[in-house]
Amino acid sequence: MGEALFPGFDVLDLDVAHPQGGTRVHAVVGGEGPPLVLLHGYPQTHALWAGIAPDLAREHTLVVPDLRGYGDSGKPADAPDHAPHSFRAMAADVAALMTHLGHESYAVVGHDRGARVTHRLALDHAERVTRAAVLDVLPTAHVYAHVDRRLATAYYHWFFYLQPAPVPEDLIAGDPIGYVHTLLGGWGGPLDAHSPAQLAEYERCFADPAARHAMLEDYRAAASIDLEHDAADAAAGRRVGCPLLVLWGAHGVVGTGPDDVLAVWRERADDDALVTGQAVDAGHFLVDEAPGETVAALRGFLV
Repeated sequence: MGEALFPGFDVLDLDVAHPQGGTRVHAVVGGEGPPLVLLHGYPQTHALWAGIAPDLAREHTLVVPDLRGYGDSGKPADAPDHAPHSFRAMAADVAALMTHLGHESYAVVGHDRGARVTHRLALDHAERVTRAAVLDVLPTAHVYAHVDRRLATAYYHWFFYLQPAPVPEDLIAGDPIGYVHTLLGGWGGPLDAHSPAQLAEYERCFADPAARHAMLEDYRAAASIDLEHDAADAAAGRRVGCPLLVLWGAHGVVGTGPDDVLAVWRERADDDALVTGQAVDAGHFLVDEAPGETVAALRGFLV
């Protein structure tokens, strides 16, 4: 359990219900001030935020869940269209959780997969999201539309995980802890950029075959039903309407690629002026690799 990483926070396990099909959400809640949701990515859990939570909790009520399929949140049953593992379902979980906690409007910060859920929240629940920050991602549809050798090499797992179950699952099962170390230590700084307590939490959760399968289903959804949702939004002209902060690691795949990161995200916003951001002196895991710079950027945006 990652609760020891968040001293003074309350622990919540809630069964949420919504039209996308509910599940159990595990979260920690703490701090004072306007509500702020923090969403982790792959292959992590809510433990990602442990290092910067004390700083943010001085000015915000933090709600820090495990995404469905990750950590100690529910592992929904599969479906042929992968909808139970879609970003839309994950976003609906967050919206239902915030309703339960009495927060009708809130800011959201997401890293990696959590940033994609943040993007979906800003579209599907636009009336509730006051501000959004996405960390080290380009929009999913943009990534799939601009695959080249560089990106396919760096994001090989996006395509490996798309293979039908149980092929990737069985291969990863040969050495799950060794494999998760290659991810956590290969996309940014060294493995010890993650604290021993965080690393132990990631190892505990990644050791669970059901969790590993659910994480792969997340990627299968991203390459199928999530792209359908994105295409429908594009056709309808739906864009992000709240202020959007974009942060990325200067030394990661996003930061060293050919894209003008802010320009790409401005294509997804109602107004260019809504989108601000900057590179951070880090790789992919900027929250752990450069916590001070990341917190400073977030606090300046969230005031």
